[in-house]
Amino acid sequence: MFGYVVMNKPEIKCKDFDMYRSFYCGLCRELRERYGISGQITLSYDMIFVILLLSGLYEPPTRKGTTRCIVHPVCKQQVRKNTITEYGADMNIFLTYYKCKDDWEDEKKLLSLVYGKVLEGKEKKSEKLWQKKIQVIIECLNELSELEKVQETDIDRVSGCFGRIMAEIFAYREDVWESTLRRMGFYFGKFIYLMDAYDDVEEDVKKGNYNPFAKDYIIKGFDDRVKDMLLMMMSETCREFEKLPIIKYADILRNILYSGVWCRFESISKKRKEEQEKEHV
Repeated sequence: MFGYVVMNKPEIKCKDFDMYRSFYCGLCRELRERYGISGQITLSYDMIFVILLLSGLYEPPTRKGTTRCIVHPVCKQQVRKNTITEYGADMNIFLTYYKCKDDWEDEKKLLSLVYGKVLEGKEKKSEKLWQKKIQVIIECLNELSELEKVQETDIDRVSGCFGRIMAEIFAYREDVWESTLRRMGFYFGKFIYLMDAYDDVEEDVKKGNYNPFAKDYIIKGFDDRVKDMLLMMMSETCREFEKLPIIKYADILRNILYSGVWCRFESISKKRKEEQEKEHV
């Protein structure tokens, strides 16, 4: 995943932050137990959102406990885990493996090659457990790769591929909430893809890598245009979210959706403006 799905910490209540951290530590432990230390390194904030969303909707029995780790060797940390934590760990491993594979094929990143080799085989466990779902995700990843190779300029089409990947991940069950979760995941996925492209556009252009904004980022009003796109994607995401009967963890989820994701955008936008001002000095 990309690391854009974060909370706005100054605006979150202490009890909600502790809850969020306990699920974060829960995913960390689940990755370690299921996939070893190499799997534990794939830990991402993005998947915590998925786990909280689905846990809030389905309310599975959740195990509570405490743990110590390298990051927190002295104080024990609260841990919460459930069946959806297991699902999140499987999806996290699979997506990280294919991102490493894609980074090596597209940019020849040596670290991605090495880490991909370390994860190789581990993703097979995820494929076996979620065969039908993984097959759809692989098809979308392959389509996305082909579009990037031909330098596709249709931003809606390219981001839509990642949208369908997230739709598949959000649709945990085939039930009454599936269509709402799919729509939410689709727009959320497009948001993540567009944010990542916006963040990386200058670096991608310098390196000669594909980026759907490569021809637009030097045009006046680029930042406002991207923000309008992101607002559109997130408004649709939030519209679907509010249809779900979620009470548990709702404040945390709303913090992320309505505030947290925009903290990253403002940070990227501010950095870009500062760099542009330096170039004109």
